[in-house]
Amino acid sequence: MKPLVVKQLSRTFKGHKVINDLSFSLDRGLIYGFLGPNGSGKTMTIRLIVSLIKMDRGEVFIEGKDLNKNREEALQHIGAIVEDPDLYTYLSGRQNLEHFARMSQKPISEERIEQVIELVELTNRIDDKVKTYSLGMKQRLGIAVSILHQPSVLILDEPTNGLDPNGIKELRYYLRRLAKQDGVTLLVSSHQLREVEVLCDRAIVIKDGQAVDEFDLRSSATESTYTIHVTARPEADAHTQLAQFGNVEKNENQFVIYDQPYEQIPAIVEALVQQNVNVYEIRYEQGLEERYFSLLESERDER
Repeated sequence: MKPLVVKQLSRTFKGHKVINDLSFSLDRGLIYGFLGPNGSGKTMTIRLIVSLIKMDRGEVFIEGKDLNKNREEALQHIGAIVEDPDLYTYLSGRQNLEHFARMSQKPISEERIEQVIELVELTNRIDDKVKTYSLGMKQRLGIAVSILHQPSVLILDEPTNGLDPNGIKELRYYLRRLAKQDGVTLLVSSHQLREVEVLCDRAIVIKDGQAVDEFDLRSSATESTYTIHVTARPEADAHTQLAQFGNVEKNENQFVIYDQPYEQIPAIVEALVQQNVNVYEIRYEQGLEERYFSLLESERDER
């Protein structure tokens, strides 16, 4: 059973369909990047999943529990930070945790509170007032609050906003620890593509409230695979030859092939030349950023 399944989710706001038949699912213990341009519907999707607003139609299943039919039971399995952590700055970190523990429908023991304090490494500052915390410490305390009830799914909306490089590195460590040691599934919305690439196992891309693509960021030898761009004529012959190396996309006047080993580049050139295809340009790039922008560009051209 998948920890989170979203089916044909739709929501209209001020006459505009912000979320339009959006579907995706998450596998257990993985970290997913949730990507898309401004206005694509990422935050709205998160608010729908955690039931902060109502969906027009669609279904959300959290650990098999239907959010529409068993809201309270479904939400027991999910934790979230939407925008900034909701903390009481005039209280200490411990008092915040105790307050949210009392509000939880699921009983939370003192032992569990100590566990999450240790997990986010706030032991030395937990009795200080939150207003004295750095932004990174507030984010860590926010995560501690969101996992008090031991959710199996954690959703974070732009968790690295305002953090310095050290704070981002620390947050990355805690999130990985949650996924790998505790088996928590994470959905992390972010505009920082490089951070998503470093942190996440998979990426889901949405645009105009619809899923555009989902792809693996941890495929074998990710660090040694590349996106290859080829300009060649005649195009029909070029496409035929390139297709033997994988799925070929057309982007303006170029062909694009993803996830190619560096050692494959000479073979690609040779295959084209042997069939009398003229190669005008070939270049290679590595990383999520290239794929993300190529994907959105292709989507725009198709429309």
